[in-house]
Amino acid sequence: MLDGPIAYSLALLAAFCIGMSKSGFSGISLISVFLMADLYGAKSSVGITLPLLIVADLTVYPAFLKHGSWKPVWKLLPATIVGLGLGWYLLGEISDPVARKLIGCCILAMVGLQALRVRNPALIDNLAASRGFGTAAGVAGGVTTMLANAAGPVIQLYLLSRRLPKMELIGIGARFFLLVNLLKVPLTRQLDLITRESLWENAKCLPGVFAGVLVGKWLIQRVSQRVFEWMIIGFSLLAACRLLLT
Repeated sequence: MLDGPIAYSLALLAAFCIGMSKSGFSGISLISVFLMADLYGAKSSVGITLPLLIVADLTVYPAFLKHGSWKPVWKLLPATIVGLGLGWYLLGEISDPVARKLIGCCILAMVGLQALRVRNPALIDNLAASRGFGTAAGVAGGVTTMLANAAGPVIQLYLLSRRLPKMELIGIGARFFLLVNLLKVPLTRQLDLITRESLWENAKCLPGVFAGVLVGKWLIQRVSQRVFEWMIIGFSLLAACRLLLT
């Protein structure tokens, strides 16, 4: 499906960002969303990206078995399933150009949440503590993860509102996304977005995922999370504008 070394290098970069996002730099996943949509087409990219996310989830999950629990995941799951259903319906009905615009909007929305959380954490804390935020976060997370594999920021906000220790928060997030990504497989397969050809593309991108996990684990101890998040916000804004304007 990819033709030429430049396209393959960009796919490896997207896979690398997926791996890094699972190691603690969650915002960088928005860059992989844009790259995959640009390389494979908006709708096809959903099926290309999902198996790579699952491989990354399975790679990092054992490291967080001692942190967090499944209890918060079960609380969030019903609303998330509703969101998955809505996203699945939309994905089956819309054309590729419309999907491209929707993915761009999803990225912009997630970037807005990321930027607001970094710039005004008190405001976000008040929002997250409001009644019904968990349900809204679950539905929004389900829709955005089905349409664009881009639910990280909204789910992260919900978990932050629980006032959990950092490692427990990461452990719960690892459980949540592993489960939700597995639930998305039959829905994505039903839309013919996971095929034999797409799985072959996944196999070619796997080195990027594993490299991203390793580099992410090394960098998380050495790079300021705040500086890194602002860099991701900048790159993601450019990515969203490209999807919306081309």
